[in-house]
Formats: sequence, C-alpha cells, structure tokens
Amino acid sequence: MSSNDHPVKFHLFNDHFQNWKSHLIQKAQLVIADIPYNVGKNAYGSNPAWYVDGDNANGASALAGTSFFDTDKDFRITEFLNFCTTLMVKEPKESGKAPCMIVFCEFEQQFELIEKAKKFGLNHYINLVFRKNFSAQVLKANMRIVGNCEYGLVLYRNKLPKFNNDGKMVFNCIEVERDTKTPKIHPTQKSVKLLERLIKIFTDAGDVVIDPVAGSGTTLLAAMNCGRVSYGFEIKKTFYRDALKVLNDRQTEIEEIKKYGIPISKMGDVNPTLFAPLLEAL
Repeated sequence: MSSNDHPVKFHLFNDHFQNWKSHLIQKAQLVIADIPYNVGKNAYGSNPAWYVDGDNANGASALAGTSFFDTDKDFRITEFLNFCTTLMVKEPKESGKAPCMIVFCEFEQQFELIEKAKKFGLNHYINLVFRKNFSAQVLKANMRIVGNCEYGLVLYRNKLPKFNNDGKMVFNCIEVERDTKTPKIHPTQKSVKLLERLIKIFTDAGDVVIDPVAGSGTTLLAAMNCGRVSYGFEIKKTFYRDALKVLNDRQTEIEEIKKYGIPISKMGDVNPTLFAPLLEAL
C-alpha cells in the first residue's frame, strides 16, 4: 500500500506539549522537533532584518536586539525529552521497527541533548549536518566565514530505528533543498522537502509523527504529504493560526486529487475564467 492510499490525518493543538494528556493522541514512531536555539537577543545579529529594509544605512529596525520569540530564553530540554520519550512507541521485540526522535539544534546544544537523553533511556545517537547552498548570515559576509549548516541528532533507545534506505547509503551530511513554495510563517522554518526525506527514512506509511514545537507546521505538512498521521503542539496563536490554514488547505488539495484527479480548489488560481463555473457548481 502506497503512502497515497492512507487517509490524511493531522492534529495541531494550540497548547503546550506538557498538556498532552488532555488530548487523545497516539504514540509516535518518530518525533521531530526544531527546538529553540537559545540565541536570545542575537537572533537577528547576522541577518539583514536587523536593519530597516535590510540596509544598514537606514539604521536598526525594531528587530534589532530581539529574540525570535519569547520562549527562546527558557526552553527546558529535560521536560522536552521527558515528553518525547513518553510518547514514543515501546521498543519492539523484532529488529528494524524501533522508534526514534530527530532534534534540530544549535551546535553546542548537541552535547547537552546527548547527555540528558540518556536519563530517559535514549542511549544512542547519530549526529546530523544539514548543508544549505545559502546562508542567513549575510551581513559582512565578505569579511568572515559564514554558516550554511544546521545540526541535528537522531536519538534512539537501544535497537537501531526503522530505516528505509531503498538499499542506498544514507550520509549524515544531508543537502537541504531550499523551500520556496511553502508560505513563510516562522523565522526558523524548516524545508518541507528535507522533512519529507527524514520522515520517509524513519517511518512507514500510516505511522505516527509528532512535533512538540510545531511552529509553522511544516513537520505535519511533510507527514501529510507522505501519508503519515501527525500531531503537533504550538503555543503561539499566530503561528498556530497560520499553520492551521496551510494544513487545512493542503488536506483539501490532497482529498480533491484523490476524488477528482486534480486539486479543484486551486484551479481558479491557474485560470479563473475557465474554472470559475466548475468551482461554483461544487
């Protein structure tokens, strides 16, 4: 059965992941999270958004000296890991079926995550490097080495996690395809194509994926595209509202493709005159 044969199911909650017990959610084969990097007031330090209209000749903007969001300064990794391990499926007896979690993190956070994860039974890790052909560190880029990589960890208990590699070698340095199609909702939004690749490696169609800090909802969007069931938590109402719209629109599109062979609701964008009568008839 292909991923397209599975029902599209996503559940996004405007709530903190600590309140998971108040929601009926399934256990996850894969947890994916892009945790706050705790960069504080230097969040826009190398980004043109620090200046008005991106030009330093115009002086500092309202974003200068600010963090991406107020939760960046007090994110508790221990609470986060406790939640994640609680909601991962149990270690199965057979091999090749074990769950895991993927955490996007700042370089130095890797070491804290590796040590603290052991307290919750996540005894093993694989380090990941995500290489981009672009960089947000554009200010004075001709005067220093700029970063074009992000970092992450695959954390798992004892048995190696489920691994769908189609017989091919998978490198821990992964090229990131720039996502220009998904609406920009969140300042640290991850590429849907990258998330789809990770989800396909560590889960099968119909498996459950959970994102405790959903942000833009791109993890849920990628899971939906891959035919996985997904759950996400996002405490910021603005991010939640915007992500929910993108997810609902994509769900409608997928259901229309299954029913009609084309995304009917999108056809008006392609040719309003031609498809207007069809849309009105639905």
